[in-house]
Amino acid sequence: MNARPPTNAIPGRGPNLNPANRFEPLHVEPDGEWLDAEFAETGSVPHPRTQFFYDATESLLTRHDSPDLGHGWGINCYRGCEHGCAYCFARPYHDYLGWSSGIEFETKILVKKRAPALLRAELSARKWKPEPILMSGVTDCYQPAERYFRLTRQCLEVLAEFRQPVGILTKNFLVTRDLDLLAELARWQCVAVNFTVVTLDAGLAGKLEPRAALPGHRLRAMRMLADAGVPVGVMVAPVIPGLTDHEMPAILEAAAAAGATRAGYVTLRLPHAVKDVFLQWLDDHEPGKKERVLSRIRDLRGGKLYDATFGTRLTGEGIFAQQISQMFEVATRRAGLNRAESPLSTAHFRRPGGVQLDLF
Repeated sequence: MNARPPTNAIPGRGPNLNPANRFEPLHVEPDGEWLDAEFAETGSVPHPRTQFFYDATESLLTRHDSPDLGHGWGINCYRGCEHGCAYCFARPYHDYLGWSSGIEFETKILVKKRAPALLRAELSARKWKPEPILMSGVTDCYQPAERYFRLTRQCLEVLAEFRQPVGILTKNFLVTRDLDLLAELARWQCVAVNFTVVTLDAGLAGKLEPRAALPGHRLRAMRMLADAGVPVGVMVAPVIPGLTDHEMPAILEAAAAAGATRAGYVTLRLPHAVKDVFLQWLDDHEPGKKERVLSRIRDLRGGKLYDATFGTRLTGEGIFAQQISQMFEVATRRAGLNRAESPLSTAHFRRPGGVQLDLF
């Protein structure tokens, strides 16, 4: 007799869970008996296909003003992300679209097809005062959709033409496709690429981040970029207490060996329905460690699973948070990371035609 399939029975996807949208009064769930019958007949549950939707936004650059992150600008060519990371703090953004933070976040992707044209127009505007831009601060600019739509590459072409400084945060080997543009930007001190690494365990990474590049591929990408003169860094993010926190020194050492010069970290955040998705992931993949992980999270969050207080939401607080901070400081010193600043420069910014800003 076939047993009921586990909730996360879909290969290459995050937990097969669609938490209720906190802004919508109605919530629809597939009929349980139908799913049981499907599994009994085929041995699997239906595999959701990724759907792409056109985002008709009329602007691209977004301003962020956070006590944790400071002032700055960001670009996101996609809303939603196919990587399917169980811990992704960006999942609740899909609630604003009427979708869910669960499987719909990774299967319903909004695509800003006009992103390159919008970026060119906004950088050309006289009101734009060049500042570094982050690409991207919410969803990964090199997620699988980028192989087809190539919006990140087209935006990099615009940034290179303007010599506009940009910081990139990704976990995908696809970034190496654009090595030519990244090397050109690096000539003018206009780019830095940071890779997020949560674990070096390929098996664990494959379950936590089912459609992202495996850790070894990220390290290989770091080396390729560093060898081409592109500044590279690593973000140990998120640090999952009781599951991956012990890997921090090894991650930093491996990244330094691959050419990284800068490092940072962020502790696991579980805002809104991310909590439900991550708890389901623990039930599916690490049930024996669930209580330890949750206990450590509560130690960091004042007895709760999440605390949105600015100043501590990225690192947590208390003795365990101090231990993580101290481990990071010791490990970065041993690995030779964060020894020198490598700020992005706006000195070479120019408008179309090759005239630099200071000539206006």
